Amino acid sequence: ANLTAALAPARVELVDESTHHAGHAAKKGLPAGETHFRLLVVSEHFRGLNRVQRQRLAHQTLADEMAGGIHALAITALAPGEKGAG
Repeated sequence: ANLTAALAPARVELVDESTHHAGHAAKKGLPAGETHFRLLVVSEHFRGLNRVQRQRLAHQTLADEMAGGIHALAITALAPGEKGAG
């Protein structure tokens, strides 16, 4: 909800890749479950920002969700019309 409200994305795709990393959580003392995600966000808010600025904006927007036990989040942040934006 925070992502939608803050970035008004044209496209969002969230893929749970936790099953590919099942052993990682246990090794780090984390509970098993949904800990590894891949996120694609396409938003006009990323236009004119470099990759680091886009990542920072996305992470700030998702701060509450990240605090809830997500171990790894790979973010692809694109502006509409960029390659991969769809």
